[in-house]
Amino acid sequence: MNKNNDLGLLVLRVSLGLLMLLHGIAKLVHGLDFIKGMLSGMGLPSFFAYGVLVGEVLAPIALIAGFRTRIAAAIYAVNCIVAIAMAHSGDIFSLSDHGGWAIELLGLYLFGAVAIFFTGAGKYAVSNQNNWD
Repeated sequence: MNKNNDLGLLVLRVSLGLLMLLHGIAKLVHGLDFIKGMLSGMGLPSFFAYGVLVGEVLAPIALIAGFRTRIAAAIYAVNCIVAIAMAHSGDIFSLSDHGGWAIELLGLYLFGAVAIFFTGAGKYAVSNQNNWD
């Protein structure tokens, strides 16, 4: 059987994009007060909370479409790193009750985005004509 890397990249992009987009939609519906509170508690301006909409709404939509995929993947990965630093830093070196990494879902999002950053979108994408597809 022939391998189809482009189809595999499409599946990866769409799945990562949709899964994170659901988090972004929840924040659009329920608001950003929780994140604003965390930022204020860290001595940071609460308006930084709106950055989560870039990382959890705009970047995932760009990933799904394959538009400026590497840039979108970099934004997505930074969003994951910020989420780990702000909300999950105490769990980085922890295991869950079932033996998995305590932040494995967030880790999967992060490393999936890093993989897409290095591979690009593949040929099934809106912008696949340059190095920053």
